[in-house]
Amino acid sequence: MRFLLDTHLLLWAAGEEERLSPEVRRLLDDPDNEPSFSVVSLWEIAIKQRLGRADFRADARVLRRGLEDNGYIELPITGAHAVAVGDLPPLHKDPFDRMLIAQSIVEGITLLTADPLVTQYPAPVRRV
Repeated sequence: MRFLLDTHLLLWAAGEEERLSPEVRRLLDDPDNEPSFSVVSLWEIAIKQRLGRADFRADARVLRRGLEDNGYIELPITGAHAVAVGDLPPLHKDPFDRMLIAQSIVEGITLLTADPLVTQYPAPVRRV
């Protein structure tokens, strides 16, 4: 199964594994699965870390290298992703989450999240 982790799940997987649900841990431990991360998450982490947000203390460069070293697939942002954001209902104002949702729709990949608001979108999103 190929899946996309939202930004918080990526941060937790990289440094706070105890915050991950048992379901996410099982998915990450299964060698048949293909975990992905979005460039959007790296962008969000870089911005919010620079702003001093306590929940975004990771260095985006180090995180990216660690994710790639651990077999995660990087998902770039494309024009198709950008225009798909415009088709989303206005349920959530966070531009990073909206782009992750659009990417999941365009790519046909399940977005894993702990955010109940994100799961309200008509998209391949799974709350874990």
